[in-house]
Amino acid sequence: MSTPDARAVIDLDLPGPQISRHLYGHFAEHLGRCIYGGFWVGEDSDIPNEGGIRLDVVEALRGLSIPNLRWPGGCFADEYHWRDGIGPREQRPRMVNSHWGDVVEDNSFGTHEFMALCELLGAEPYVNGNVGSGTVREMSEWVEYLTRADDSPMAALRRANGRDEPWRVPFWGVGNEAWGCGGNMRAEAYADLARQYATFCRNHGGNELYRIAAGANVDDYEWTETLMKALGCIDCKGKPVFQAVSLHYYTVNGSWKDKGDATRFDVDDWYVTMLRARRVEELLRRHSTVMDRYDPYRKIGLVLDEWGTWWNVEEGTNPGFLYQQNSLRDALVASVHFDAFHRSAERLVMANIAQTVNVLQAMILTDPDPDSGALVLTPTYHVFEMNTGHHDARRLDVHLQDDSDPREVEGQPLELLSASASTKDGTALVSLSNLDADRPRSVLLDLRGMEVTGHRARVLTAPAIQAHNTPADPTAVAPAEHDGVQPHPRGLLVELPPHSYTTVSLDLAPLG
Repeated sequence: MSTPDARAVIDLDLPGPQISRHLYGHFAEHLGRCIYGGFWVGEDSDIPNEGGIRLDVVEALRGLSIPNLRWPGGCFADEYHWRDGIGPREQRPRMVNSHWGDVVEDNSFGTHEFMALCELLGAEPYVNGNVGSGTVREMSEWVEYLTRADDSPMAALRRANGRDEPWRVPFWGVGNEAWGCGGNMRAEAYADLARQYATFCRNHGGNELYRIAAGANVDDYEWTETLMKALGCIDCKGKPVFQAVSLHYYTVNGSWKDKGDATRFDVDDWYVTMLRARRVEELLRRHSTVMDRYDPYRKIGLVLDEWGTWWNVEEGTNPGFLYQQNSLRDALVASVHFDAFHRSAERLVMANIAQTVNVLQAMILTDPDPDSGALVLTPTYHVFEMNTGHHDARRLDVHLQDDSDPREVEGQPLELLSASASTKDGTALVSLSNLDADRPRSVLLDLRGMEVTGHRARVLTAPAIQAHNTPADPTAVAPAEHDGVQPHPRGLLVELPPHSYTTVSLDLAPLG
């Protein structure tokens, strides 16, 4: 038996913190064709729909067990006034979407349509309120409109618009990117506003809001510290005015002015992307460390509510629509993010990939030609689907002992293997990413503390690192059963193809 390249020691009987399913959350902004042409086609469309919501998109996303969906932005949230998106559609006022393409928005997809979408998906709504151009009263009344059951003014308005019972809305964003498009504020100025706005986002009836303050961009640790200071005494009587702070981090290959192409890249670009994707773990750890100083018992959550790859837009598309293809490279970016999320489960309570349909690192691409109606599942979609077993499972620490030297990229070491594991309901799921563009790797899963009574494996890869799915070839990158797993005296020996993502499912029983 050949010597494995690496050994992953996993104590199957020592589960750690729960990996919240909300780490697999999604994001839908009024941006390009995410809402219009993605989720929403209108009731008169020839594409099968329910109340205007595109059913093939819903069916595909149900396969991911989407836990939550963030809406209406993003930058759009801080110029969105919710009253423009209720009532008869033909009477709704129009607005200019100044952030994303300078196009006219007709508000045909609003609060009721979003809540209907969440119900179809089985997802919990994460509504992002308007701090940048809105008012405290406006946000407070939106919460009342959505969640109050009696005959209050906003509950009566909701009933007049056709919805008798209130909705359950657990997650509430208090503005977005206040340091940038949400108002270009200083941290101290926004912290005061966050306290004020969050105070007037009331809990109505049995609906308890989880208020998320607009947090830092990338490595702005001072912003996080300012928000934590603004909370005052977290352990005192009563609850903090907000329950979480957010963080945004995107993976790019070049600079912000030239981010690189989604499908035309070489091996060097591949490795630079992987190095930058793996930086997310450092960011999560360091922001958590700042939060630990003020909140050592980790009562305040960290929410990475925008993450993913960001490439130059596809040629011939509106630059403001952020439409890009999605290759095997994007899938591996997602897989290493999830490993980092699992290792950060003590503090990280939610994450939202940007964005669900037709924008940035999407799950689904739809053909803009209405006669086509084509829908493509991206490689990133498949990583989400392969990882559903981690939802609400308990983390298993993976002690990865790699005997190979890391690759030097941009003067920094890049580890070429990534792994995480979890357990629930008498099973375990192990995720393994081989970031080596050219060389296969073998990993010994050194499994301890439980008996493994059965195993199954799946692999996601393709002949070329640039491979991606199109309407003409929708399964160029798709998961397949993996027969490269063999019993070993210490557990299982797993062969990992180059540039691949593999999951190994285990059936467990107590020893003896």
